[in-house]
Amino acid sequence: MGNFDGMRSINAEILFKTARSGGKGGQNVNKVETMVTGFWLVKKTNLFSDEEKIRLQEKLHSRINAEGFLFVKSQSERTQAGNKTLVIKKMNELVKKALIIPKKRKATKPTKEAKEKRMETKRKNAFQKQLRQKISAHE
Repeated sequence: MGNFDGMRSINAEILFKTARSGGKGGQNVNKVETMVTGFWLVKKTNLFSDEEKIRLQEKLHSRINAEGFLFVKSQSERTQAGNKTLVIKKMNELVKKALIIPKKRKATKPTKEAKEKRMETKRKNAFQKQLRQKISAHE
């Protein structure tokens, strides 16, 4: 899982830990460590600027533990290699999405036509409601 859109890849800085996982694999599950957890220390990376690191920490705060590691776990594949590939892919996608700066919304004013249409609708509604009112006997 290489670079994403010309961005830097964090693959070389990811630390991996394996454990036995549940799920698919039959009796194989009980003896092979196929679950893979990837850890990446956001604060210490040299791949991103200080501003980018702050953005990553803010956007991914729910996935970063107390020591400052971004962690991702995968146990859906039957092999350790498959799960490792998934962890790398997920981490790179998280980092890529976290670095995207959303565009500022430009406030717009309603057009003259839209204002007139709204007023016309209000007039129709008011007239409709007026027709629904009970006619009083003393008029």
